Amino acid sequence: MNDTVRDIPLDERPREKLLLRGAHHVSDAELLAILLRTGTKGKSVIKMALELITEHGNLASLATKSSASIRKISGIGKDKAATLLAAFEITRRVQQQSRNIFDKAITSPDDVAEYFIPRLRDEMKELFLVICLSSANKIIKYEIISEGSLDSTVVHPREVFKVAIENNAKSIILMHNHPSGNITPSQEDIAMTKKLAEAGKVLDIPVFDHIVIGGNNYTSFAEKKYI
Repeated sequence: MNDTVRDIPLDERPREKLLLRGAHHVSDAELLAILLRTGTKGKSVIKMALELITEHGNLASLATKSSASIRKISGIGKDKAATLLAAFEITRRVQQQSRNIFDKAITSPDDVAEYFIPRLRDEMKELFLVICLSSANKIIKYEIISEGSLDSTVVHPREVFKVAIENNAKSIILMHNHPSGNITPSQEDIAMTKKLAEAGKVLDIPVFDHIVIGGNNYTSFAEKKYI
């Protein structure tokens, strides 16, 4: 373990990793380290964060603790404890406000994009998601099935519909992000989607849409009549 964050190569430091690569690449301890900001003379901020997680088991458990409990870790005083408590409360409120996506029927691409844009807009790696819907068009579950450069040779029908079948989906929505911010689907995207839509017809699991997110914007393949 390095003594301080400054001893870590710049692009491997928690804050820089978050900004350059996206939250998907940052560990729980590194996220806590970003919030805590500084360590002490004898303890790096990452070591402090690891002690917090070790003491309380995981982030979910830590998020339920009081200020007094958090401050038992050497080096964490009122300011750091207040920062963590505020971050945990923000998380709780965001979860409560966004949980409605699972409670209401999906009626348009807006319903889906509104939920997923905040989760994918800063992601630096391309992710391909399968969103499983019930017979009432409510989201049952969503799952990432591919990471990296996406084209028709990477995402196969068997991967997509394995997720759908395992979750008893009556229909699915496909989604992926363009880290460049460009929401124009490539020809590979269109060809892949048509292939998946045809497989969905055979399996009687319709592909309702394929949504591409870039920054704060999105493109719906259904609205563009690509499927």
